[in-house]
Amino acid sequence: MNNIDQLRNNDMMRHLLDALERGKDIGHYGRLVFAMIACHFLDDDELTEQLAKCKGFDQEQARALVMQVKSRGYSPPRPDKIRQFQEQQDFPICPGGDPDACNVYKNLNFPPEVYEHIQRYYEEKANANA
Repeated sequence: MNNIDQLRNNDMMRHLLDALERGKDIGHYGRLVFAMIACHFLDDDELTEQLAKCKGFDQEQARALVMQVKSRGYSPPRPDKIRQFQEQQDFPICPGGDPDACNVYKNLNFPPEVYEHIQRYYEEKANANA
């Protein structure tokens, strides 16, 4: 199974990939969410290529977004964060009415360092509140 096929295991990522294939504009937050998740499955060139399929978003803009996401070390967003993003744009990031469709942790297997990063974040947050 190639990396794109792995991303298609998630309803939301399949929805975004299909929209990109059709040359749709998935919006600023759609591109951001896609990049924050796909960067763990695709190399920079593959990710740039996918993002550049977005209507009105060229190769240079796609590469800049990939660099931004990589440099900031974003964790894949939680479903509630994705729904917040979705409220700020017209294109529906989450497909249909299934609340689980935006849960990328349900059916995508991220590299171990993603889960370690999340665990450290919550530990630091707990220590700061103690």
